[in-house]
Amino acid sequence: MAELRIGQGWDVHRIAPGRPMILGGVAIECEFGLEGHSDADVLAHAITDAILGAMALGDIGMHFPDTDPQWRGCDSLVFLRHALKSAEEKGFRLVNVDSTVILERPKLKGYRDGIRARLAGALGLDVSRVSVKFKTAERVGPVGEGRAAEAQAVVLLEGVV
Repeated sequence: MAELRIGQGWDVHRIAPGRPMILGGVAIECEFGLEGHSDADVLAHAITDAILGAMALGDIGMHFPDTDPQWRGCDSLVFLRHALKSAEEKGFRLVNVDSTVILERPKLKGYRDGIRARLAGALGLDVSRVSVKFKTAERVGPVGEGRAAEAQAVVLLEGVV
């Protein structure tokens, strides 16, 4: 039996007026975006951390520090592809992704298929292996108060024999 690895990722970003909202590589129509050094794609960051974690390769900040100007405004799918390539170089392939975005507004269900397709393309997976769910925080805490957005992700990697 091939070796299996599970990785878990989490990220949070503050809401920022005047910035674009990018989730899973998709621009979301909204009057605000997320604060961050890169494009602040909280979903791509959580999935990146999940892949890196499964391989015990640290976290996104170790690979792409926010003190490095070359990552300012960077498309976070670059980070995602880097994590995937790192796993592949160690003899693993990504099996599936299960993720959740927690955000009070805007409503995101109309973006689900586009986000899944964009992530699947970046990860070289069939879209049926990429799950993206949307939740609110029921007006509790920074996310619920509309001050932040959060994402969680779990990935399964399989050793290539």
